[in-house]
Amino acid sequence: EKSYLHKLVYRGLAWRYGGVEEAKSKRITMEDAKKNLPDDVLERTEFELGVIDRMGFNGYFLIVQDFINWGKSQGIIFGPGRGSAAGSIVAYATRITELDPIKYDLLFERFLNPDRISMPDIDIDIQDTRRNEVIEYCAQKYGRNQVANIVTFGTMAARAAVRDVARVMEVPYADADRIAKLIPPPVQGRHIPLAKSIKDDPDLKREYESNPVTKDVIDLAIRLEGTVRSHGVHAAGVVIAPDDIVKYVPLEMAQKGVVATQYPMGPVEELGLLKMDFLGLSNLTIIRNAQRIIKRVYETNIDLNDIPLDDAKTYELFQRGDTTGVFQLESAGMKRYLKELKPSVFDDIIAMVALYRPGPMQFIDSFIKRKHGEEEITYLHPKMENALSSTYGILVYQEQFMQISKDLAGFTGGQADTLRKAVGKKIIEMMRKVKPEFIEGAIKNSNADRALMEKFWSQLEEFANYCFNKSHAACYGLIAYWTAYLKANYPDAFMAALMTSDADDIDRLSIEISECQHMGIQVLSPDVNESFSEFAVVPGKNQIRFGMNAIKNVGTGAVDEILRAREQGHFDTLEDIFTRINPRVVNKKALESLIKAGALDNFGDRSTLLDNMENLLGFANRVQKERSAGQVGLFSDDTIDDMVPKIALESPSVKYDKQEQLRWERELLGLYLSEHPLKMFETYLAELTMPIDALKPEMDEKPVTVGGALLDIREITTKKGQKMAFARLADLKGELEVVLFPSVYQQTSGTWDKDKVLLVKGKISSRDYQTGDIGQEIKIIADEAREITLVQAEAYEARGRTVRLPSTKKSTRSRKSTSKDDSDFTGKKLFLRVQDSGDEVQLTTMKNILDTSVGNNEVVLVLGKPESKQIIKLPSKVQITNHLIGEFKELLGTTNVVIQ
Repeated sequence: EKSYLHKLVYRGLAWRYGGVEEAKSKRITMEDAKKNLPDDVLERTEFELGVIDRMGFNGYFLIVQDFINWGKSQGIIFGPGRGSAAGSIVAYATRITELDPIKYDLLFERFLNPDRISMPDIDIDIQDTRRNEVIEYCAQKYGRNQVANIVTFGTMAARAAVRDVARVMEVPYADADRIAKLIPPPVQGRHIPLAKSIKDDPDLKREYESNPVTKDVIDLAIRLEGTVRSHGVHAAGVVIAPDDIVKYVPLEMAQKGVVATQYPMGPVEELGLLKMDFLGLSNLTIIRNAQRIIKRVYETNIDLNDIPLDDAKTYELFQRGDTTGVFQLESAGMKRYLKELKPSVFDDIIAMVALYRPGPMQFIDSFIKRKHGEEEITYLHPKMENALSSTYGILVYQEQFMQISKDLAGFTGGQADTLRKAVGKKIIEMMRKVKPEFIEGAIKNSNADRALMEKFWSQLEEFANYCFNKSHAACYGLIAYWTAYLKANYPDAFMAALMTSDADDIDRLSIEISECQHMGIQVLSPDVNESFSEFAVVPGKNQIRFGMNAIKNVGTGAVDEILRAREQGHFDTLEDIFTRINPRVVNKKALESLIKAGALDNFGDRSTLLDNMENLLGFANRVQKERSAGQVGLFSDDTIDDMVPKIALESPSVKYDKQEQLRWERELLGLYLSEHPLKMFETYLAELTMPIDALKPEMDEKPVTVGGALLDIREITTKKGQKMAFARLADLKGELEVVLFPSVYQQTSGTWDKDKVLLVKGKISSRDYQTGDIGQEIKIIADEAREITLVQAEAYEARGRTVRLPSTKKSTRSRKSTSKDDSDFTGKKLFLRVQDSGDEVQLTTMKNILDTSVGNNEVVLVLGKPESKQIIKLPSKVQITNHLIGEFKELLGTTNVVIQ
């Protein structure tokens, strides 16, 4: 194992650093491979190989590089790395990773600490459509009896536990629902324990202390909280055993015949089994599809490793904030910061990936100002510049304070990683040991001032809450750069690949079609001559055609048949089409959908073609019959026209208007493509309603007014015999479900006709009615509804008004204290004191509140205690209102919110 790994590594280094061609590097001897390698590369490689050998991980690296290189040989795209493994030059040499750890100052000790034995953890990003192929290869290579997926257990969260206990205790549903809704929702996907919620939430605490039934329910729910409720297969985890796996862990047959361990991830690792994380990443599939389209349209092969990291078009895209569809960089906040930062080097992208998170976001403003020379770059000690220069003196990455400890205090790599672990995870015993070693080391090795080092240690304790793994940020920054490069240089190919990936997500597809329009790319309806099964670029026209697979009722068999027939050349006439296709495959239902979706628009109007379907299919059947009899086959293609009569199209009995054709598009493609029927209502809706795509799950239970076209309505009868309904409403940017409870449905019963344009007032709901937890699907619980007529919309005079987004946090105190925001806060500043700047939950909630109140008032954060406070002016401004003040007082405490 050792000698083979060494041979692979040095051959890889000859290609990576020694100027040897990749193909030739696989055949040279180790001695020749070492000849032209830089000293720093050799030194680092020998150190890493020594650590890997002493820890007994030679075989681990051989296994990982084997299946990754096999996958790459099969055209499967892998990510450039993930997590701390990108800090290993051995991983880089063997093509496990694709990012130069020396060039980007990535530390091996962040991955493997030579001072403590722990299993290496190399997580693998794989294009999601081919992940199973890699797992299958491992099963074939190492034996199916040695490879298995890993089970995962779903535990009972607070709301689910309360609802289950209430049901068993036969508490009325309305009471159980009321109690469950008092429980605070998860923050950043993490559930708040019930015991903590009782202490922190005043409404829940009051209910718990005053209602004996509630107390009994919650007390039992606390005991159930965290217990296993369900189990499934881990999305990424795979284990490879050295022998028959049942000797180490019991197995089970999970869903769809997948074999999985009965132990979850933790125990599997404790047993010392080789655990891999194979993570399917859709962005890698998008990249692969874009490469395929570029090759077909532009006859260019794009090798990701050859993409220049200084491409001008790519940085111009970043600087414009045109990052819709760009991995990790497409949120509204990120776009705003990119426009302010104006990235010019790859290190800027890495830093933004790391900084755009709760906590470190407070440093983005300084990072931007320092890049542009608007704020002085300072270092507490000259020896810190080496580690901090790439981020303009701001501590962003864990690797930076590891490097500082090496440069300043003379720490070894192992000691530096111990420091990272001690400070980052707040391990008190380790911190007590490491702190004096760091300070005394800095004084001895760098003649540092003791008081200054004490100050730096205090900063380090705080910054460690925010600092990110640079290896991971660099890898994800590289995927972001790849996607941005493809979008900037091959925009039509990239957008076609992106829309293919999101073909089943109509909301995303709508956003991406709007982005195409912004980029000057036309997205056109399907066409039998220009479409493929998926979204396709029309060469030379800056156009993208819908894929025929996207048309409802047109199966893959019919699409394949059309593409097969088209291999003989474009269809020039209707006779050409129906001579070549098999009518038993492209049947009447498929043909009707193709016509309605516009795929045959170049051969006649839709009304005429629909009325002549029997004629068209009859022609195709006659051709097939004569071909089967051998008559057509006796002649060349040039004489087929002489053998088969022309198709005589009859005038249509019904002429379908534009509105009907738009309804067909919506029915068959999932959205309006050529034009939106709400275009005439655009100004009215923009000024009087909230765009559907702006509503967020965090706005649960907030009042809102939306408007749009009624797509569908489904009526049901309740157990009490009352009628209620679920309606589907769409505006220009999205769609959602409207829930009409019996009383509201009865009051508005004459309103709910399909295709009417409606104004609906109600409350936002994003709760799963089974668990009570906040989910991702937004609904509106309607209170009232009315029709908007075209006459009203056209008569409406634009006033330049906008509808304010609902708050993302319930604020009972502010509602009790004031009924309207009648105070004048013009020119005032909002000061917010945050005692614990490491509380990510609190910071995330603050960000959500700030994001929903855009205005002209400045916001100033006062971080930490009075004796060591930090004052930060935020780049975004808000509209101060009594409601906003109430929300922050409830979150931070009355004395920590000041208006001046």
